[in-house]
Amino acid sequence: MSFFLALIISCNSQDKRPVIGETEYQQELNASYKDASKSPLKKKDLKQFKGLDFFPIDSTFIVNAKLTKTENAPIFEMATTTDRKPLYKEYGILEFNIKGTNCTLTIYQSQAEAEDEKYKNYLFLPFTDDTSGEDSYGGGRYMDVFTTDEKPNGTIELNFNNTYNPYCAYNEKYSCPLTPRKNHLDIEIKAGVKVFKKH
Repeated sequence: MSFFLALIISCNSQDKRPVIGETEYQQELNASYKDASKSPLKKKDLKQFKGLDFFPIDSTFIVNAKLTKTENAPIFEMATTTDRKPLYKEYGILEFNIKGTNCTLTIYQSQAEAEDEKYKNYLFLPFTDDTSGEDSYGGGRYMDVFTTDEKPNGTIELNFNNTYNPYCAYNEKYSCPLTPRKNHLDIEIKAGVKVFKKH
């Protein structure tokens, strides 16, 4: 299931503590992580959790990407941090420009989610960039994109401010898809969530 969809559905708006975050996305992400019933954080990290660290909001990391759909893409087993191998297929290729750099990413569709009426429009976009392993999580970050976001002209908006870490960045008990090597961006994406500093 889409992480962001899950947190929107289960976000507890009755939490009396103020929720940290510059945007609605950041506030919802932090609210989910503060909730012990669904947070990926370990108990000791949850006790001291005040909010995730984010890069400053930067509109230059909101881009329109040209989407070229992959016809008759084969279903394959996606490598993860464990022995689990969920089934995915390549949905298409995204081409865009960030700060003068031409970028290409492959976007995927989970076969399990494609069969679920609630999540059939969800697409999975994992990536690494030149901040990975330093300012951001070494295993890369994820972005949720939806087929319904595609515009009639064949483009789709990517907002790198709304990226998040896989649960494995917080707790090794989770099984997370590994970012394919071809989804590395030769640019620093200083937007979205930063690396988590464990206690």
